[in-house]
Amino acid sequence: MAPPSIESVSAVVSRVANVPAIGADDDIFEAGLSSVDALRLLLELESAFNVAIPDDQFVDARTPRDLTSMIGRLSEAGA
Repeated sequence: MAPPSIESVSAVVSRVANVPAIGADDDIFEAGLSSVDALRLLLELESAFNVAIPDDQFVDARTPRDLTSMIGRLSEAGA
Protein backbone atom coordinates (compact mmCIF):
# COMPACT_ATOMS: atom_id res chain seq x y z
CA MET A 1 0.00 0.00 0.00
CA ALA A 2 1.31 3.45 -0.90
CA PRO A 3 1.94 5.84 1.99
CA PRO A 4 -0.83 8.34 2.57
CA SER A 5 -0.59 11.84 1.22
CA ILE A 6 -0.64 14.84 3.52
CA GLU A 7 -3.81 15.92 1.70
CA SER A 8 -5.61 12.67 2.50
CA VAL A 9 -4.61 12.81 6.17
CA SER A 10 -5.56 16.51 6.34
CA ALA A 11 -8.97 15.68 4.88
CA VAL A 12 -9.62 13.12 7.64
CA VAL A 13 -8.46 15.58 10.32
CA SER A 14 -10.58 18.35 8.86
CA ARG A 15 -13.69 16.15 8.75
CA VAL A 16 -13.27 14.82 12.30
CA ALA A 17 -12.40 18.25 13.76
CA ASN A 18 -15.25 19.80 11.78
CA VAL A 19 -13.05 22.56 10.37
CA PRO A 20 -13.16 23.61 6.72
CA ALA A 21 -9.42 23.09 6.15
CA ILE A 22 -6.23 22.44 8.04
CA GLY A 23 -2.72 23.11 6.80
CA ALA A 24 0.00 20.48 6.74
CA ASP A 25 1.85 22.16 9.61
CA ASP A 26 -1.15 23.37 11.65
CA ASP A 27 -1.43 22.00 15.18
CA ILE A 28 -4.56 19.83 15.15
CA PHE A 29 -5.48 20.74 18.73
CA GLU A 30 -5.06 24.46 18.15
CA ALA A 31 -7.33 24.03 15.12
CA GLY A 32 -10.14 22.90 17.41
CA LEU A 33 -9.73 19.14 17.86
CA SER A 34 -11.09 18.15 21.27
CA SER A 35 -9.95 15.12 23.26
CA VAL A 36 -13.11 13.26 22.22
CA ASP A 37 -12.42 14.19 18.60
CA ALA A 38 -8.84 12.97 19.02
CA LEU A 39 -10.09 9.48 19.89
CA ARG A 40 -12.37 9.54 16.85
CA LEU A 41 -9.45 10.75 14.72
CA LEU A 42 -7.22 7.93 15.95
CA LEU A 43 -9.86 5.34 15.02
CA GLU A 44 -10.58 6.96 11.64
CA LEU A 45 -6.89 7.13 10.71
CA GLU A 46 -6.36 3.49 11.70
CA SER A 47 -9.32 2.45 9.59
CA ALA A 48 -8.57 4.68 6.60
CA PHE A 49 -4.91 3.71 6.35
CA ASN A 50 -5.03 0.17 7.76
CA VAL A 51 -2.51 0.73 10.57
CA ALA A 52 -2.45 0.30 14.33
CA ILE A 53 -1.32 3.59 15.85
CA PRO A 54 0.25 3.44 19.32
CA ASP A 55 -1.22 6.07 21.66
CA ASP A 56 2.16 7.58 22.54
CA GLN A 57 3.03 8.13 18.88
CA PHE A 58 -0.40 9.56 18.15
CA VAL A 59 -0.23 12.23 20.87
CA ASP A 60 3.24 13.28 19.71
CA ALA A 61 2.06 13.79 16.11
CA ARG A 62 0.32 17.16 16.35
CA THR A 63 0.16 18.16 12.67
CA PRO A 64 -1.13 16.46 9.52
CA ARG A 65 2.49 16.30 8.31
CA ASP A 66 3.54 14.51 11.52
CA LEU A 67 0.56 12.16 11.29
CA THR A 68 1.36 11.35 7.66
CA SER A 69 4.99 10.56 8.48
CA MET A 70 3.98 8.40 11.43
CA ILE A 71 1.41 6.47 9.37
CA GLY A 72 3.98 5.95 6.61
CA ARG A 73 6.53 4.55 9.10
CA LEU A 74 3.93 2.27 10.67
CA SER A 75 2.80 1.04 7.26
CA GLU A 76 6.36 0.21 6.25
CA ALA A 77 7.04 -1.57 9.54
CA GLY A 78 3.89 -3.65 9.13
CA ALA A 79 4.59 -4.59 5.51
